[in-house]
Amino acid sequence: MTARPTIIDCDPGTDDAIALFLALASPELDVRLVSVVGGNVGLDHTLRNARAVVGLTGRAVPVVAGADRPLLGRFVPAAHVHGADGLGGLALPGGPAAAPGIAVDAIRSLLRAAPPRGVTLIGLGPATNLGLALAVEPALAGRVAEIVLMTGAQGEGNVTPAAEFNAYNDPEALAVVLGCGAPVTLATLEVTHQALCRAEEIAALRAAGDGACLRAAAAIWERTPPASRSGGLGMAQHDACAVAWAVAPHLFKSVEVFAEVDCGPGPGRGRTVLAQWARGGRAANARMLTELDSAAFFTLLNARLAALP
Repeated sequence: MTARPTIIDCDPGTDDAIALFLALASPELDVRLVSVVGGNVGLDHTLRNARAVVGLTGRAVPVVAGADRPLLGRFVPAAHVHGADGLGGLALPGGPAAAPGIAVDAIRSLLRAAPPRGVTLIGLGPATNLGLALAVEPALAGRVAEIVLMTGAQGEGNVTPAAEFNAYNDPEALAVVLGCGAPVTLATLEVTHQALCRAEEIAALRAAGDGACLRAAAAIWERTPPASRSGGLGMAQHDACAVAWAVAPHLFKSVEVFAEVDCGPGPGRGRTVLAQWARGGRAANARMLTELDSAAFFTLLNARLAALP
């Protein structure tokens, strides 16, 4: 098996931390860079959390700081979900120092050195870093094998009635990514809420092993409040779904869509419009994940986390 060279752009965040553990435990992915953006909490916290998670895995992957705010508009954190520090108050060892430089330059440098369609980009937060990189050097889209984004919703959002959190926080950057010409896959709220972590999933994870990463993941789950969208039954593993697609696409069903995002100033700002039937003659520019084998997803997640230190 040849591992896919991969850049992970994230904003840890409780579900980002789980997704990072999964990515760094998966031999299908050769994670070359973790870039960090302000999102679930401010950049000072998301950078520290990414460093801590990577450090706990023992992987020598550079972690670099990126944008601390969207291209336009205002920064809207989600501390009510992730806690003031982004990990629900869980204290982890500090991890390695951040790599020098900034994310947009690190992403562009790695892509420039790659062959055509050579690198997978996995975006788990607001798309600011990825949008900036692809706006500054649009030709680098030709070096991208696939862009997998946890973003958007076909129905109601989770930060406004119209918009999902990541799309709402930087719709202009998301528009750049959707229009860059590289293959795009979207893990929207409709599929991520099929990866619902409840008390039984936490118990199963704890029973899978006793490594530091696994114990940290279980503790993060225990500190994350249940989602109102789930009727209080559990918390959705949003970002891990994007990583799971890159690792095990057979767990999902999908459809081709034309995807665009509302960048206007009104109540629809951040809404992702996902059209399946080529209305107006617009050809599909993205794949939208629609169904997940939830049991197999958690089996995969538990096995991979159990293999970490």
